[in-house]
Amino acid sequence: MSKDKVQIFDTTLRDGEQVPGCKLDTKQKLIIAERLDQLGVDIIEAGFPISSPGDFQSVNEIAKLIKNATVCGLTRAVKKDIEVAAEALKYAKRPRIHTGIGTSDSHIKHKFKANRETIIERAVDAVKYAKSFVEDVEFYAEDAGRTDNEFLAQVCEAVIKAGATVLNIPDTTGYCLPEEYGAKMKYLKENVKGIEKAVLSCHCHNDLGLATANSISGVIHGARQIECTINGIGERAGNTSLEEVVMILKQHPYLNLDTGINSKLLYDTSQMVSQKMGMVVQPNKAIVGSNAFAHSSGIHQDGVIKNRETYEIIDPEDVGVNESSIVLTARSGRAALAYRAKKVGYELTKLQLDTVYQEFLKFADRKKEILDADIHEIVIASKINIESIA
Repeated sequence: MSKDKVQIFDTTLRDGEQVPGCKLDTKQKLIIAERLDQLGVDIIEAGFPISSPGDFQSVNEIAKLIKNATVCGLTRAVKKDIEVAAEALKYAKRPRIHTGIGTSDSHIKHKFKANRETIIERAVDAVKYAKSFVEDVEFYAEDAGRTDNEFLAQVCEAVIKAGATVLNIPDTTGYCLPEEYGAKMKYLKENVKGIEKAVLSCHCHNDLGLATANSISGVIHGARQIECTINGIGERAGNTSLEEVVMILKQHPYLNLDTGINSKLLYDTSQMVSQKMGMVVQPNKAIVGSNAFAHSSGIHQDGVIKNRETYEIIDPEDVGVNESSIVLTARSGRAALAYRAKKVGYELTKLQLDTVYQEFLKFADRKKEILDADIHEIVIASKINIESIA
């Protein structure tokens, strides 16, 4: 059975870069953009061209550089924004203008001091104007997560008629539960006239830690694009994590959804973005954190040494990590010690291992982690016949 393609829309260089202290210059953005193209993302949101001369230049240079992915520029539903984005994207092989407006009652009342009819008019005008510059126009309904479904469907139907090719349904505040967000996508699939002419897109924030779950629920219920960032960076608590949604879909083949991402580049790309943005990846981060394939509990270590799949559902090599880590701590057992000792040249018999293990526990109680150099000290301190050790 052939799999449906879920497009990966990477917004590391736009939404991701909005994190305080993570500003990138054009040269750094070009390096990351080229890697994203190699990774296999379908769309690179290169920036918000009207926001600054530097952002305009970056989008312009990325548009010249990228060979495979669509290059996208963000705008508000403002003519000048759209004109500037079109100019920035003029060299792109596959340009996309991403325009939109808030649709929740909160945004309409407090942000725009308008009414629903005016919002639809502005949305339609923006899409039509963007369409006069490029064929591929994505419309975002900001705060769609808190927008009444019936009104949201009206907005979507209107912008499809105006020429929108992609409908971005953002959970801007990270408020939705997965079943709510999935139900919203299902409602739009079933109630928007002409929905077959556009791709539904998930853009989820992580304020309640649900961005990845919401995005997966969205594609299960009909969306075919996920907007995400490397390492899940972004405004406030961040965006949907690219590496997480890619590997979830890969590890659940029965969903019949595929991204086409070269997953073997995920870890290296994560490290690149972390280094250039100065954003440390938390050790327990799924897929790319330093502890993602590390085991320190004796029970887990024994299981992994016997068969990796006992405690690992992903082969580390699938995401570009060389191997699992067996970390020696006071919680480690004999199997882990024997495994690590062999790595540094000691083939211990069972009796030798029993003796060395008692010395190991003394060291482990004093140190958080036992390193390779410590193993040599432990073996010497054990006073066993070193000549009989390979």
